[in-house]
Amino acid sequence: MTAPIHEFTAERLEGGVQSLGDYAGKVLLIVNTASNCGFTPQYAGLEDLYQRYHDRGLEVLGFPCNQFGAQEPGDAGEIASFCQRNYGVAFPMFAKIDVNGEHAHPLYQYLKKAAPGLLGSEAIKWNFTKFLVNRQGEVTERYASATAPESIAQDIEKLL
Repeated sequence: MTAPIHEFTAERLEGGVQSLGDYAGKVLLIVNTASNCGFTPQYAGLEDLYQRYHDRGLEVLGFPCNQFGAQEPGDAGEIASFCQRNYGVAFPMFAKIDVNGEHAHPLYQYLKKAAPGLLGSEAIKWNFTKFLVNRQGEVTERYASATAPESIAQDIEKLL
């Protein structure tokens, strides 16, 4: 049986549509990102997690979003160039999306319902909110923007 998360698709940053079903059986760390945010240096920690655990089944999926302080104003080429030049990002990056509101990407509509934030709030509060998904496609944890990627390593190891 396919997990609901594996039924979604998303446009890749470099173009083309990716099925999340392609990641079935993997542990996923899904993050809404931005290039001009105080949390932007987390790209380095996310890339470190990706390099450390990718061979064991981790995929980090980055979703640029411009909904918080207009901190991701660039187009796909600018975002890709920034991520590669400044942080050597090798993990999959997707096209810019909305994570809140009427035009929120269906994946994020699902994630927010599956793992509400504080006091049951579903809205994403800021850039670099993270969702951890187990190999069965179940959302196991939601982390606030301020949660450093390296502090999630132990939770990832449990799922691997």
